[in-house]
Amino acid sequence: MGTVEGVFEFSFRVRYMEVDAQGVVFNAWYLTYFDEAFAAFLAARGYGLEKLIAAGFDVQLAHAQLDWKTGLRWQDDALVAVSPARLGRTSFTMDFEARRRSQDAGLACSGRIVYVVVATDGSGKREIPPLLAGALGTPVPLRTG
Repeated sequence: MGTVEGVFEFSFRVRYMEVDAQGVVFNAWYLTYFDEAFAAFLAARGYGLEKLIAAGFDVQLAHAQLDWKTGLRWQDDALVAVSPARLGRTSFTMDFEARRRSQDAGLACSGRIVYVVVATDGSGKREIPPLLAGALGTPVPLRTG
């Protein structure tokens, strides 16, 4: 894990169970990769999900958009770049890019996920708490549109 030019990078290795009969990562796993990368992004910025939950907040995925370019394969050393794309009042948007770690590797999958902040007591959505807004930082979109 690390950062490059303000964009957080989450490293992982593709596991056998994540690959489908076509020999590439099954599409649903990209959402899992993005979820793990988002949790690591927050932790690296000092505001992990456990702190968010302890403060009475959580986030729920409201919308996800994924675009595939090429498949990751079993045992690929890969990374997910993570960056906030937009901050609203009760929701925020995160951009993700999954690729192999090699220098010449192209983009495998990009994603944009909208999260809504909710109360852990089930009472509904809440404004983004200041500590979460601070951890998210200034939006630097990875995707256009």
